[in-house]
Amino acid sequence: MNQKQRHASGAASRGQDAIVLLTRDHDRVKELFDEFEMLETEEGGEDDKLDLVQQICMELTIHTQLEEEIFYPVAIDAIGQLDIMDEALVEHGKAKEQIDQLVSMAPEDDYFDAEVNVLRDMVEHHIQEEEGKMFPKLKKTSVDLAALGEELNQRKQELQMDMGMVEASMHKTQAGRKPMPPQGPTP
Repeated sequence: MNQKQRHASGAASRGQDAIVLLTRDHDRVKELFDEFEMLETEEGGEDDKLDLVQQICMELTIHTQLEEEIFYPVAIDAIGQLDIMDEALVEHGKAKEQIDQLVSMAPEDDYFDAEVNVLRDMVEHHIQEEEGKMFPKLKKTSVDLAALGEELNQRKQELQMDMGMVEASMHKTQAGRKPMPPQGPTP
């Protein structure tokens, strides 16, 4: 069964819509960039800057891998190999290069803030293209976005575990649930 068949409409609606999931990722990264921008003017916030940039880089790495492994092949099957798809892959390549550069830098390095801002500009342009052009085209197809979202979410959790983000994914999974009582003998 090919990807188009796996995601054709008529499959049971379940899980989170793929476009909603990817848009939430976009919003999360934009929030992190905003937090970084606030730190740019603070003195002595190098540790916080480094933590934020590491988080931004991990989020983007996972997001791009999800899109390249799962989302883009389905989108190409559904809407064709349009210029927006080619541009998205080129933009991913440029973002990966920028991420590689940033992870080898420290906040005290010359141009660290500038490098983060260049990445931000690239990511914001990429988000505009996806949300403004690609997502609307995909919504008009027969792709089962709920099933695709479920597949993306499952892979995202795997990647988060691989990258040591287990606590973050477990926190998200348990959000809104009542804490479990302690197990074992009671004193």
